[in-house]
Amino acid sequence: MPKVAVVFANGCEEIEGLSVVDVLRRLNIETDMVGLTSKTITGAHNILITCEKIVDNSLLDYDLVAFPGGSKGAENLRDSQELKDLMIKRHEEHKWNAAMCAAPIALARYGLLKDTDYTCYPGFDEQTKAEAPTGRFYKNITVTDKTQKVITSRGPTTAWAYAYEIAEQLGVDTTQLKKDMLYNYLSENIAQSL
Repeated sequence: MPKVAVVFANGCEEIEGLSVVDVLRRLNIETDMVGLTSKTITGAHNILITCEKIVDNSLLDYDLVAFPGGSKGAENLRDSQELKDLMIKRHEEHKWNAAMCAAPIALARYGLLKDTDYTCYPGFDEQTKAEAPTGRFYKNITVTDKTQKVITSRGPTTAWAYAYEIAEQLGVDTTQLKKDMLYNYLSENIAQSL
């Protein structure tokens, strides 16, 4: 079974990080919650998040590293030199990396969106395009670049889609869990509730 790390930074969108951890653990994917600088993280909505470990060289051992968004959280991820160095090494080793909402600004700063299909929260594409002018921005719910091994997604409401896409790209069947969590029901009926 693959191993995933979700990196939490102060100011992150709690729902985006915790949704990924929840879905992947339901699928029996070993998923670690990793704090950027501390095991205790304060999310964008003042929810305290307790992580199992802090960013270190072990990030190189995971099959996929995922970032939740949140404006301040994404900036903290983007501005960490230690994380940047580790993510560049992961990319050079052709390992999967993922970022959603505002967090693709971190991947762009690291150089991981060069010649890459991606998406992000509306408006943050201005930053990603400035940092990664050869990247290809799309407005899809999730965008997966299988060549560059990068998964991205739009924002809080797309967190489940992001989580399922991560699992599927790691070769895990999500069919039953989508049914059990009523994800299929939501996708088929959401238009009626708007």
